[in-house]
Amino acid sequence: MSTRSTLLIGGGGFIGRAVARALAGRRRVAVLDIGSRPPSGLPEEAAFHTGDFSDPATLDEALEGVDEVVHLAYASVPKTSFEHPVDDILRNLPPVVGLFEELVKRRVGKVVLVSSGGTVYGQAQYLPIDEKHPTFPISPYGITKLTVEKYGLMYRHHQGLPLVIVRPANPFGEEQAPFRGQGFVSTAMASVMQGKDIIIFGKTGIVRDYLHVDDVAAGIAAALEEGLPGEIYNIGSGRGHSNQDLLAALAPLAHKAGLPIRIHEEPARPFDVLSNVLDCSKLAAHAGWKPSLDFSEALERTWDHLALTWQT
Repeated sequence: MSTRSTLLIGGGGFIGRAVARALAGRRRVAVLDIGSRPPSGLPEEAAFHTGDFSDPATLDEALEGVDEVVHLAYASVPKTSFEHPVDDILRNLPPVVGLFEELVKRRVGKVVLVSSGGTVYGQAQYLPIDEKHPTFPISPYGITKLTVEKYGLMYRHHQGLPLVIVRPANPFGEEQAPFRGQGFVSTAMASVMQGKDIIIFGKTGIVRDYLHVDDVAAGIAAALEEGLPGEIYNIGSGRGHSNQDLLAALAPLAHKAGLPIRIHEEPARPFDVLSNVLDCSKLAAHAGWKPSLDFSEALERTWDHLALTWQT
């Protein structure tokens, strides 16, 4: 195991726990999260710090002896950003800029900023979307995410912050909580298990690049280990599925369980990005990363896990 120490800020979340597992055994891992206790799914050997990274004393303690940082924390989701756009800015941008300042002072060896491949690009001008695609986010969430990236690259340019930016597609997996405003896969599955309608907007819904969280975590780990400072990397499957495509893929699992899929169609929403599919060849070229889990297998794993909790 490497003697390097990596701090995951926001590492108690859905993606963060998967990243901790991906890095366990390869380096020392610490997690800083606002939760009062270590969440389930963290490796036993991961050190856990509780608190908000915007608090200087908390951050100072968590960064002691740390060589690398992966920043995953974010205080809102796209839905809440529309409801409270000013809050989205204030809760996310100032703390991260303060973090960049601190990391520059400490001369941390590597920083990975986990951004958003699903929101920063906006409406696709071509598919799949590579990192050179124009960025024109159409949600407050995406605008703030992109602004955080720009601040990080400014610190890279002026003060040498060893920053790598990753833009993941839409992650899903066994531990993703449904009904949280993000995560169509887990919400659709839990809706089927609870006999609830699945709402889609437009006839087929929106097209997204769905990737199992373990593959997302492996991509983040690859960017940490092999990614070049100053570069941006997409993390996705390169394949798009509409909401209807996804429900068709879930149909055999629901049928086997004797459960109907109930769909409620509503008019398309003008603020939805219609299609988002990521070209991830750059990360493959720089770090040798590619998805390892078959989509159908990943869906079945997620279904089986959620059924233990959500099926009546």
